[in-house]
Amino acid sequence: MENRSQNFELDNLDIQILSILMEDATIPYTEIAKKLIVSGGTIHVRMKKMQDMEIISGSHLIINPQKIGYDICAFLGIYLEKGSQYKDAVESLRKIKEVVELHYTTGSYSMFAKIICRDTNHLRQVLNEDIQGVKGIQRTETLISLEESIKRQITLE
Repeated sequence: MENRSQNFELDNLDIQILSILMEDATIPYTEIAKKLIVSGGTIHVRMKKMQDMEIISGSHLIINPQKIGYDICAFLGIYLEKGSQYKDAVESLRKIKEVVELHYTTGSYSMFAKIICRDTNHLRQVLNEDIQGVKGIQRTETLISLEESIKRQITLE
């Protein structure tokens, strides 16, 4: 099958479907269909088409880390010794469960990571024992988040 996602344009119905699901991914297609005054089959076909085009993939359960004892959110600027070590460093960092996001960046850092830890002792352990032990990482800079003020998805308007 040819991948044409870069040529696919969302129409108003697609945007409405995605907007509803972005608010609550558990809503049944039949309920979306009722809201949008179309058939359930139409919703199903549109969703399948957007999945095939890789516009969407899966759905996720969002857990509040603080409610389960993870009180520290930190951002980590990572300096690599050499850019050629990037792929190996990514594979090593992927094995550290506290690393929840990792970006290859321009600017001062080679990579920028988001990590979630239980407390400052856990953070120290992850930084000193796990992350600093990754081959190719020269040094890191840590920023601790005091509050997440905005968290949202892109708007589809």
